[in-house]
Amino acid sequence: MMKIPLIKPYITKEIEEGVIKVLRSGYLTEGPVTRELQSRLKDFLNVDHCLAVTSATTGLEVALRALNIGEGDEVIVPDYTYPATASVVSIVGAKAVIVDVNKEDMLINYDEIEKNITDSTKAIIPVSLFGAPLDYTRLNEIREKYNLKIVEDAACSIGAVYKGVKVGNHADITVFSLHPRKFITTGEGGIVTTNNKEWAEWIDSYKHFGMDMTGASREGIHFSNIGTNYKLTNIQAAVGLGQLGVIDELLSRRIELANNYKKLVNQVDGISLPQVLNPQPNCQHSFQTYVVYVEDRDRVMKEMRAKGIEVQIGSYSLHMHKAYDGSHPDIEVKGDLKNSAWCYNHALALPLYNDLTFEQQEEVINELKAIL
Repeated sequence: MMKIPLIKPYITKEIEEGVIKVLRSGYLTEGPVTRELQSRLKDFLNVDHCLAVTSATTGLEVALRALNIGEGDEVIVPDYTYPATASVVSIVGAKAVIVDVNKEDMLINYDEIEKNITDSTKAIIPVSLFGAPLDYTRLNEIREKYNLKIVEDAACSIGAVYKGVKVGNHADITVFSLHPRKFITTGEGGIVTTNNKEWAEWIDSYKHFGMDMTGASREGIHFSNIGTNYKLTNIQAAVGLGQLGVIDELLSRRIELANNYKKLVNQVDGISLPQVLNPQPNCQHSFQTYVVYVEDRDRVMKEMRAKGIEVQIGSYSLHMHKAYDGSHPDIEVKGDLKNSAWCYNHALALPLYNDLTFEQQEEVINELKAIL
Protein backbone atom coordinates (compact mmCIF):
# COMPACT_ATOMS: atom_id res chain seq x y z
CA MET A 1 0.00 0.00 0.00
CA MET A 2 1.33 3.44 -0.98
CA LYS A 3 1.96 5.93 1.82
CA ILE A 4 0.75 8.66 -0.54
CA PRO A 5 -1.75 7.20 -3.04
CA LEU A 6 -2.65 8.75 -6.36
CA ILE A 7 -6.30 9.21 -5.40
CA LYS A 8 -8.64 8.57 -2.48
CA PRO A 9 -12.40 8.73 -3.03
CA TYR A 10 -14.17 11.13 -0.66
CA ILE A 11 -16.22 8.77 1.51
CA THR A 12 -17.68 9.98 4.82
CA LYS A 13 -19.85 8.40 7.47
CA GLU A 14 -22.82 10.32 6.06
CA ILE A 15 -22.21 8.82 2.61
CA GLU A 16 -21.99 5.33 4.11
CA GLU A 17 -25.27 5.93 5.91
CA GLY A 18 -26.87 7.09 2.66
CA VAL A 19 -25.88 3.83 0.96
CA ILE A 20 -27.15 1.77 3.91
CA LYS A 21 -30.46 3.64 3.74
CA VAL A 22 -30.84 2.62 0.09
CA LEU A 23 -29.95 -1.00 0.89
CA ARG A 24 -32.54 -1.11 3.66
CA SER A 25 -35.19 0.45 1.43
CA GLY A 26 -35.12 -2.54 -0.91
CA TYR A 27 -35.22 -0.19 -3.92
CA LEU A 28 -31.76 -0.85 -5.36
CA THR A 29 -32.09 -0.17 -9.07
CA GLU A 30 -32.50 3.30 -10.61
CA GLY A 31 -35.12 5.24 -8.72
CA PRO A 32 -35.60 8.33 -6.57
CA VAL A 33 -31.98 8.60 -5.41
CA THR A 34 -30.67 8.47 -8.99
CA ARG A 35 -33.26 11.05 -10.03
CA GLU A 36 -32.15 13.32 -7.20
CA LEU A 37 -28.51 12.96 -8.31
CA GLN A 38 -29.54 13.95 -11.83
CA SER A 39 -31.53 16.92 -10.56
CA ARG A 40 -28.76 18.20 -8.30
CA LEU A 41 -26.14 17.91 -11.04
CA LYS A 42 -28.51 19.61 -13.48
CA ASP A 43 -28.72 22.58 -11.10
CA PHE A 44 -24.97 22.64 -10.41
CA LEU A 45 -24.06 22.56 -14.10
CA ASN A 46 -26.96 24.87 -15.04
CA VAL A 47 -28.04 22.65 -17.93
CA ASP A 48 -31.52 21.81 -19.23
CA HIS A 49 -31.17 18.02 -19.20
CA CYS A 50 -28.98 15.70 -17.13
CA LEU A 51 -29.10 11.89 -17.38
CA ALA A 52 -27.20 9.31 -15.34
CA VAL A 53 -25.82 6.25 -17.15
CA THR A 54 -23.62 3.27 -16.30
CA SER A 55 -20.35 4.93 -17.38
CA ALA A 56 -18.91 7.78 -19.41
CA THR A 57 -18.23 5.21 -22.14
CA THR A 58 -21.88 4.24 -22.46
CA GLY A 59 -22.70 7.95 -22.19
CA LEU A 60 -20.58 8.70 -25.25
CA GLU A 61 -22.17 5.79 -27.07
CA VAL A 62 -25.75 6.97 -26.43
CA ALA A 63 -24.75 10.51 -27.37
CA LEU A 64 -23.59 9.33 -30.81
CA ARG A 65 -26.69 7.17 -31.24
CA ALA A 66 -28.96 10.09 -30.30
CA LEU A 67 -27.31 12.07 -33.12
CA ASN A 68 -27.92 9.18 -35.57
CA ILE A 69 -24.20 8.65 -36.14
CA GLY A 70 -23.37 5.21 -37.50
CA GLU A 71 -22.22 3.28 -40.53
CA GLY A 72 -20.62 5.44 -43.22
CA ASP A 73 -20.01 8.36 -40.87
CA GLU A 74 -16.69 9.67 -39.59
CA VAL A 75 -15.99 11.15 -36.15
CA ILE A 76 -12.77 13.02 -35.37
CA VAL A 77 -11.12 12.23 -32.03
CA PRO A 78 -7.77 13.12 -30.42
CA ASP A 79 -4.97 10.57 -30.19
CA TYR A 80 -4.00 11.49 -26.63
CA THR A 81 -6.92 10.18 -24.59
CA TYR A 82 -8.34 7.09 -22.92
CA PRO A 83 -9.33 4.43 -25.51
CA ALA A 84 -13.07 4.85 -24.82
CA THR A 85 -13.11 8.14 -26.74
CA ALA A 86 -12.33 6.31 -29.98
CA SER A 87 -13.84 2.91 -29.25
CA VAL A 88 -17.39 4.25 -28.90
CA VAL A 89 -17.20 5.47 -32.50
CA SER A 90 -16.49 1.93 -33.70
CA ILE A 91 -19.16 0.54 -31.37
CA VAL A 92 -21.87 2.55 -33.15
CA GLY A 93 -20.49 1.46 -36.55
CA ALA A 94 -18.80 4.71 -37.58
CA LYS A 95 -15.13 5.40 -38.34
CA ALA A 96 -12.89 7.10 -35.76
CA VAL A 97 -10.47 9.52 -37.40
CA ILE A 98 -7.58 10.04 -34.99
CA VAL A 99 -5.70 13.36 -35.07
CA ASP A 100 -2.87 14.92 -33.11
CA VAL A 101 -2.99 17.13 -30.03
CA ASN A 102 -0.97 20.16 -28.97
CA LYS A 103 2.26 19.44 -27.15
CA GLU A 104 1.76 22.50 -24.94
CA ASP A 105 -1.66 21.65 -23.48
CA MET A 106 -2.38 18.00 -24.51
CA LEU A 107 -5.72 19.06 -26.04
CA ILE A 108 -6.92 18.30 -29.58
CA ASN A 109 -5.30 20.42 -32.30
CA TYR A 110 -8.03 22.48 -33.97
CA ASP A 111 -6.08 22.92 -37.22
CA GLU A 112 -5.77 19.13 -37.45
CA ILE A 113 -9.54 18.85 -37.03
CA GLU A 114 -10.19 21.16 -39.97
CA LYS A 115 -7.53 19.52 -42.12
CA ASN A 116 -9.21 16.12 -41.77
CA ILE A 117 -12.88 17.00 -42.22
CA THR A 118 -14.46 15.18 -45.18
CA ASP A 119 -17.97 14.87 -46.60
CA SER A 120 -18.40 11.87 -44.27
CA THR A 121 -17.45 13.75 -41.10
CA LYS A 122 -20.48 14.10 -38.84
CA ALA A 123 -19.04 14.91 -35.42
CA ILE A 124 -16.02 15.72 -33.29
CA ILE A 125 -15.33 14.25 -29.85
CA PRO A 126 -12.86 16.69 -28.26
CA VAL A 127 -11.59 15.81 -24.77
CA SER A 128 -11.35 18.37 -21.98
CA LEU A 129 -8.46 16.34 -20.64
CA PHE A 130 -7.75 16.20 -16.89
CA GLY A 131 -10.34 18.97 -16.35
CA ALA A 132 -8.95 21.60 -18.75
CA PRO A 133 -11.69 23.50 -20.61
CA LEU A 134 -11.41 23.49 -24.38
CA ASP A 135 -11.40 26.51 -26.71
CA TYR A 136 -15.14 26.37 -27.35
CA THR A 137 -15.03 29.58 -29.36
CA ARG A 138 -12.83 27.87 -31.96
CA LEU A 139 -14.80 24.61 -31.75
CA ASN A 140 -18.09 26.42 -32.35
CA GLU A 141 -16.61 28.15 -35.39
CA ILE A 142 -15.67 24.74 -36.80
CA ARG A 143 -19.08 23.29 -35.92
CA GLU A 144 -20.95 26.07 -37.72
CA LYS A 145 -18.61 26.22 -40.72
CA TYR A 146 -18.86 22.49 -41.47
CA ASN A 147 -22.31 21.74 -39.97
CA LEU A 148 -20.95 19.20 -37.48
CA LYS A 149 -22.01 18.05 -34.05
CA ILE A 150 -19.76 18.23 -30.98
CA VAL A 151 -19.91 15.49 -28.35
CA GLU A 152 -17.54 16.50 -25.59
CA ASP A 153 -15.69 13.83 -23.67
CA ALA A 154 -15.65 15.76 -20.42
CA ALA A 155 -14.96 12.68 -18.31
CA CYS A 156 -12.63 14.69 -16.07
CA SER A 157 -14.30 18.07 -16.15
CA ILE A 158 -17.18 18.43 -13.70
CA GLY A 159 -16.81 21.96 -12.33
CA ALA A 160 -14.57 23.28 -15.13
CA VAL A 161 -15.54 26.70 -16.51
CA TYR A 162 -15.00 28.46 -19.87
CA LYS A 163 -15.63 32.20 -20.04
CA GLY A 164 -17.93 32.09 -17.04
CA VAL A 165 -20.03 29.15 -18.27
CA LYS A 166 -19.61 25.64 -16.84
CA VAL A 167 -18.54 22.75 -19.01
CA GLY A 168 -21.67 20.81 -19.87
CA ASN A 169 -23.23 23.68 -21.81
CA HIS A 170 -20.81 24.29 -24.68
CA ALA A 171 -21.10 21.09 -26.74
CA ASP A 172 -24.21 19.62 -28.34
CA ILE A 173 -23.92 16.76 -25.86
CA THR A 174 -21.43 16.52 -22.99
CA VAL A 175 -20.44 13.37 -21.11
CA PHE A 176 -18.88 13.27 -17.63
CA SER A 177 -17.40 10.31 -15.73
CA LEU A 178 -18.18 9.26 -12.17
CA HIS A 179 -15.28 6.79 -11.97
CA PRO A 180 -13.39 6.67 -8.61
CA ARG A 181 -10.55 8.83 -9.97
CA LYS A 182 -13.03 11.66 -10.28
CA PHE A 183 -13.77 13.75 -7.20
CA ILE A 184 -17.51 13.09 -7.60
CA THR A 185 -17.81 9.32 -7.97
CA THR A 186 -20.41 6.57 -7.90
CA GLY A 187 -17.87 3.74 -8.29
CA GLU A 188 -18.74 3.42 -11.96
CA GLY A 189 -21.11 5.75 -13.73
CA GLY A 190 -21.51 8.66 -16.11
CA ILE A 191 -23.56 11.79 -16.69
CA VAL A 192 -24.88 13.01 -20.03
CA THR A 193 -25.93 16.65 -20.39
CA THR A 194 -27.58 18.52 -23.24
CA ASN A 195 -29.81 21.52 -23.77
CA ASN A 196 -31.71 19.70 -26.53
CA LYS A 197 -35.00 18.20 -25.31
CA GLU A 198 -35.40 15.74 -28.20
CA TRP A 199 -31.96 14.19 -27.70
CA ALA A 200 -32.44 14.01 -23.94
CA GLU A 201 -35.77 12.19 -24.30
CA TRP A 202 -34.27 9.73 -26.79
CA ILE A 203 -31.33 8.97 -24.48
CA ASP A 204 -33.64 8.54 -21.49
CA SER A 205 -35.73 6.08 -23.47
CA TYR A 206 -32.74 4.20 -24.87
CA LYS A 207 -31.19 3.63 -21.44
CA HIS A 208 -34.56 2.25 -20.23
CA PHE A 209 -34.85 -0.51 -22.88
CA GLY A 210 -36.53 1.89 -25.35
CA MET A 211 -39.39 2.66 -22.99
CA ASP A 212 -41.57 5.71 -23.66
CA MET A 213 -40.50 7.81 -20.66
CA THR A 214 -42.76 10.79 -21.44
CA GLY A 215 -45.96 9.00 -20.47
CA ALA A 216 -44.80 5.66 -19.09
CA SER A 217 -45.97 4.27 -15.78
CA ARG A 218 -45.80 0.85 -14.17
CA GLU A 219 -49.43 0.36 -15.18
CA GLY A 220 -49.02 1.49 -18.77
CA ILE A 221 -45.49 0.79 -20.02
CA HIS A 222 -44.97 1.25 -23.73
CA PHE A 223 -41.73 0.50 -25.62
CA SER A 224 -41.43 2.93 -28.52
CA ASN A 225 -37.76 2.36 -29.45
CA ILE A 226 -35.12 -0.35 -29.46
CA GLY A 227 -33.03 0.20 -26.35
CA THR A 228 -30.87 -1.31 -23.65
CA ASN A 229 -30.18 -1.03 -19.91
CA TYR A 230 -27.76 1.76 -19.03
CA LYS A 231 -29.41 2.76 -15.75
CA LEU A 232 -27.40 3.94 -12.74
CA THR A 233 -28.54 2.25 -9.53
CA ASN A 234 -29.80 4.00 -6.39
CA ILE A 235 -26.90 2.39 -4.51
CA GLN A 236 -24.31 4.05 -6.74
CA ALA A 237 -26.20 7.33 -6.86
CA ALA A 238 -26.24 7.53 -3.06
CA VAL A 239 -22.43 7.68 -3.05
CA GLY A 240 -22.33 10.51 -5.57
CA LEU A 241 -25.21 12.35 -3.95
CA GLY A 242 -23.35 12.51 -0.64
CA GLN A 243 -20.33 14.05 -2.36
CA LEU A 244 -22.46 16.39 -4.42
CA GLY A 245 -23.67 18.03 -1.23
CA VAL A 246 -20.15 19.43 -0.71
CA ILE A 247 -19.07 19.74 -4.35
CA ASP A 248 -18.08 23.40 -4.06
CA GLU A 249 -15.84 22.63 -1.08
CA LEU A 250 -14.29 19.63 -2.85
CA LEU A 251 -13.62 21.68 -5.97
CA SER A 252 -12.15 24.58 -3.97
CA ARG A 253 -9.83 22.20 -2.16
CA ARG A 254 -8.56 20.73 -5.46
CA ILE A 255 -7.86 24.21 -6.78
CA GLU A 256 -6.03 25.08 -3.55
CA LEU A 257 -3.90 21.93 -3.79
CA ALA A 258 -3.20 22.54 -7.49
CA ASN A 259 -2.04 26.08 -6.78
CA ASN A 260 0.27 24.76 -4.08
CA TYR A 261 1.72 22.17 -6.46
CA LYS A 262 2.35 24.92 -8.98
CA LYS A 263 4.27 26.96 -6.40
CA LEU A 264 6.35 23.94 -5.38
CA VAL A 265 7.02 22.76 -8.94
CA ASN A 266 8.21 26.20 -10.06
CA GLN A 267 11.14 25.80 -7.66
CA VAL A 268 12.38 22.56 -9.29
CA ASP A 269 14.54 22.27 -12.39
CA GLY A 270 13.54 19.46 -14.74
CA ILE A 271 9.77 19.82 -14.25
CA SER A 272 7.60 21.85 -16.60
CA LEU A 273 3.87 22.51 -16.61
CA PRO A 274 1.28 22.15 -19.37
CA GLN A 275 -0.06 25.43 -20.70
CA VAL A 276 -3.58 24.66 -19.45
CA LEU A 277 -2.43 25.12 -15.87
CA ASN A 278 -2.29 28.86 -16.64
CA PRO A 279 -5.94 29.30 -17.71
CA GLN A 280 -7.49 32.23 -19.55
CA PRO A 281 -9.60 34.82 -17.67
CA ASN A 282 -13.03 33.53 -16.56
CA CYS A 283 -11.88 29.95 -17.17
CA GLN A 284 -11.31 27.33 -14.49
CA HIS A 285 -9.52 23.98 -14.64
CA SER A 286 -11.28 21.39 -12.45
CA PHE A 287 -8.04 19.49 -11.66
CA GLN A 288 -9.28 15.94 -11.83
CA THR A 289 -5.59 15.18 -12.37
CA TYR A 290 -2.49 17.29 -11.77
CA VAL A 291 -0.02 16.52 -14.54
CA VAL A 292 3.58 17.69 -14.97
CA TYR A 293 6.13 17.04 -17.72
CA VAL A 294 9.40 15.25 -16.91
CA GLU A 295 12.16 13.55 -18.88
CA ASP A 296 12.57 9.76 -18.61
CA ARG A 297 9.02 9.48 -17.26
CA ASP A 298 8.96 5.70 -16.85
CA ARG A 299 12.12 5.66 -14.72
CA VAL A 300 10.81 8.52 -12.60
CA MET A 301 7.47 6.77 -12.13
CA LYS A 302 9.14 3.52 -11.08
CA GLU A 303 11.41 5.24 -8.55
CA MET A 304 8.59 7.36 -7.09
CA ARG A 305 6.46 4.27 -6.58
CA ALA A 306 9.40 2.51 -4.92
CA LYS A 307 9.40 5.37 -2.40
CA GLY A 308 5.72 4.77 -1.62
CA ILE A 309 4.37 7.66 -3.69
CA GLU A 310 1.83 6.57 -6.29
CA VAL A 311 2.24 8.44 -9.55
CA GLN A 312 0.84 7.47 -12.94
CA ILE A 313 1.09 8.18 -16.65
CA GLY A 314 -1.09 11.04 -17.89
CA SER A 315 -3.07 9.26 -20.61
CA TYR A 316 -2.55 7.04 -23.66
CA SER A 317 -1.29 7.76 -27.15
CA LEU A 318 -3.82 5.61 -28.97
CA HIS A 319 -1.89 4.97 -32.18
CA MET A 320 0.81 3.22 -30.13
CA HIS A 321 -1.68 0.42 -29.39
CA LYS A 322 -2.67 -2.34 -31.82
CA ALA A 323 -6.40 -1.62 -31.64
CA TYR A 324 -5.89 1.99 -32.75
CA ASP A 325 -2.87 1.87 -35.06
CA GLY A 326 -4.98 2.13 -38.21
CA SER A 327 -5.05 -1.57 -39.04
CA HIS A 328 -8.69 -1.84 -37.92
CA PRO A 329 -11.18 -0.82 -40.65
CA ASP A 330 -13.08 1.48 -38.26
CA ILE A 331 -9.93 3.41 -37.25
CA GLU A 332 -8.07 5.90 -39.42
CA VAL A 333 -4.87 7.52 -38.17
CA LYS A 334 -3.94 10.93 -39.57
CA GLY A 335 -0.37 12.30 -39.54
CA ASP A 336 2.60 11.27 -37.44
CA LEU A 337 0.92 12.10 -34.10
CA LYS A 338 4.30 13.14 -32.70
CA ASN A 339 2.83 15.58 -30.17
CA SER A 340 0.59 12.89 -28.72
CA ALA A 341 3.57 10.51 -28.43
CA TRP A 342 5.59 13.25 -26.73
CA CYS A 343 2.82 13.88 -24.20
CA TYR A 344 2.53 10.17 -23.50
CA ASN A 345 6.28 9.87 -22.85
CA HIS A 346 6.58 12.97 -20.64
CA ALA A 347 3.32 13.42 -18.69
CA LEU A 348 3.33 12.33 -15.05
CA ALA A 349 0.22 12.46 -12.84
CA LEU A 350 0.83 13.41 -9.19
CA PRO A 351 -1.24 12.44 -6.13
CA LEU A 352 -4.32 14.64 -5.71
CA TYR A 353 -7.27 14.08 -3.38
CA ASN A 354 -9.27 16.01 -0.81
CA ASP A 355 -7.33 15.19 2.35
CA LEU A 356 -3.86 15.38 0.78
CA THR A 357 -1.87 17.79 2.98
CA PHE A 358 0.55 20.53 1.99
CA GLU A 359 3.24 18.57 3.86
CA GLN A 360 2.55 15.49 1.73
CA GLN A 361 2.72 17.62 -1.41
CA GLU A 362 6.12 18.89 -0.31
CA GLU A 363 7.24 15.28 0.19
CA VAL A 364 6.02 14.38 -3.31
CA ILE A 365 7.91 17.24 -4.93
CA ASN A 366 11.07 16.77 -2.81
CA GLU A 367 11.25 13.09 -3.79
CA LEU A 368 10.62 14.00 -7.41
CA LYS A 369 13.38 16.63 -7.24
CA ALA A 370 15.83 14.11 -5.78
CA ILE A 371 15.08 11.58 -8.52
CA LEU A 372 15.42 14.15 -11.26
